[in-house]
Amino acid sequence: MFKKLILMIAISFSVVPAVAAEEKSAHDFVLTSIDRTEMPFSQFKGKAVLVVNTASFCGYTPQYEGLQALWSEYKDKGLVVLGVPANDFGDQEPGSEENIKKFCTMNFQVDFPMTKKMVVKKADDTSEFYNYLAATLGEESRPQWNFHKYLISPEGKPLGYFASKVKPQSDELKAAIEAALPQG
Repeated sequence: MFKKLILMIAISFSVVPAVAAEEKSAHDFVLTSIDRTEMPFSQFKGKAVLVVNTASFCGYTPQYEGLQALWSEYKDKGLVVLGVPANDFGDQEPGSEENIKKFCTMNFQVDFPMTKKMVVKKADDTSEFYNYLAATLGEESRPQWNFHKYLISPEGKPLGYFASKVKPQSDELKAAIEAALPQG
């Protein structure tokens, strides 16, 4: 009997984090912009959000051009592209936020919103936001490299993820974005 009680308690504790992650929404997080101002994710309520961890010195860095094109094409239809600089993979984003912003603006005319640098891979100091995404979509959804993409619904629910090799202009990603856009 005592063993059954211990087992039931252990199971109940293992279920709590999964339930808590499901009840939480991306809109519950407050990020910090690349300019070091508060960026409540709730400002994106009613819009689909493509969250992309970025880096300035990566083979995938030219994807900034495609991300800017997505932003230009879909922002009036309810899409936000959100760049999240990260120096997690190959030390490919070593600069300051000021340097990153300048690089993106000068080389790719980026004007979509960006956050300050974050740790996105699994580590002791991983961003709470990225831990939430992995808890919601599964550990396999964690970024394995730069330019990993998460798509979040207008209601703040993570819908899916796309590996770095999936280009911003790919049919796969554009179809997912179009399906996620707010209706009406």
